[in-house]
Amino acid sequence: MSRNTWSGQRLPHPPGRRRFVGDIEREADPNTPVQNLMRRVHGLPELVEFKAFREKFVFALSARVCAQVADDVHFDKALAPAVLALRRFSGDALFTAFTHEPAWGVAHDLLVPAFTKPAMRGYHDTMNAVADDLVARWAASTTPVDVADDLTRMTLETIGRTAFGHSFGTFAHQERDPYVAAMVTLLSDSGQAAGLSTLPLGQLITRRPSRRARAAYATQVEITEDIIEARLAGGGQHGGGQQRGGADLLGRMLFPAHAESGARLDRRNVINQVLTFLTAGHETTSGALSFALWYLANDDRVRAAAQAETDDLLGPDPQATPTFEMVPKFRYVRRVLDEALRLWPTAPAIGRSPRAVTTVAGWTMTPQDWLLVFIPAVHRDPAVWGPDPDRFDPDNFLPERVRARPAYSYLPFGVGTRACIGRQFALHEAVLVLARLLHRFDFAADPAYDLRVTERLTLMPKGFRLTVRERSLVA
Repeated sequence: MSRNTWSGQRLPHPPGRRRFVGDIEREADPNTPVQNLMRRVHGLPELVEFKAFREKFVFALSARVCAQVADDVHFDKALAPAVLALRRFSGDALFTAFTHEPAWGVAHDLLVPAFTKPAMRGYHDTMNAVADDLVARWAASTTPVDVADDLTRMTLETIGRTAFGHSFGTFAHQERDPYVAAMVTLLSDSGQAAGLSTLPLGQLITRRPSRRARAAYATQVEITEDIIEARLAGGGQHGGGQQRGGADLLGRMLFPAHAESGARLDRRNVINQVLTFLTAGHETTSGALSFALWYLANDDRVRAAAQAETDDLLGPDPQATPTFEMVPKFRYVRRVLDEALRLWPTAPAIGRSPRAVTTVAGWTMTPQDWLLVFIPAVHRDPAVWGPDPDRFDPDNFLPERVRARPAYSYLPFGVGTRACIGRQFALHEAVLVLARLLHRFDFAADPAYDLRVTERLTLMPKGFRLTVRERSLVA
């Protein structure tokens, strides 16, 4: 990525800028840059510059600016430093590819059918089966459950089975799955590399990943190679019995050619795609569910309303499971999830760059420049969300309120053609699981626990445990 000069313009910046170091705070926690920024942007203009040594970061903080740069005709995705750091491992996979790279278009077109409604119907029973394992684990627990850890186990197992025909067996053992351990190392390394890249000589220092990160990547590649070889050895069939190519992601990566160009994904790109989907396909969903459960555990009124909806749809049987057609009917549960993602978007920023010289919020922007839409600020923009935007309120997503809001004021899955391809998959899984947990359990959070958030490339509650007990349902 080129140096972000913005033609030498003096954009607004936070007070207290210091010579040489720029806008870096003396006491800021280097492990929580997103939360540091959330605290500092209050009252700042809608387009603002933060400097870290020689590097300039420009942030869009309002829904109004976001709407302008979300236009795919005039803007494209820019790979922010954190994404570039991850690209050292994932190459030209969907999330880390440049839009102009041929592999992005081929992979996008091949994989879109894997997220259609018929495809989602095919995944539903597997999602329920993995949710069964989570529910059984919580029902058997005699101590407070580790929410983020258990949900990460569930979402990894779900994406493994549905997308790649592979079971990680995440509920069969207590220790962290080797793939998850490697993923956490890579995400942490990428986040650190993004921060270090702002230092003098930082880009040179971080060009080669750390030895620990390289070992983690080798572990992930080995696991991925085993998954691919198992599919090829089976003649294209996977555990669900679907035939060559099948309807899952791995089959669509390995076997069909692009309908127009005839191009195929090469082996290295398939590995990159699998690594990316295994990571993005579970890390963000487990984070969203964890935040939703934290809010539910701390709001008796909202939890009661959500449980009333699940009881109405699922009836008195605590072991009832939602059908595919039932999931969209959990409208209040969905609003809870949407509101949790508003306040804590698990992927907190997206990069944008213009295709030609243009003006953004009164400032000239060239194709060599880029900005970051800072989603937590857009999601808490008082001009859109009212005078108390930090308050958790699922009614923000009542249909009439959604219709009244400006476009691009809510974007937890990104924007345009580079938005999250798996959005419907994530939402279906999250609503299904949240409804089942609400129907089966009552939750009690530790009253001494205040929400703490860990930052890798995504956001996740840290140290959050729940005491769960099975509900007594009356017919």
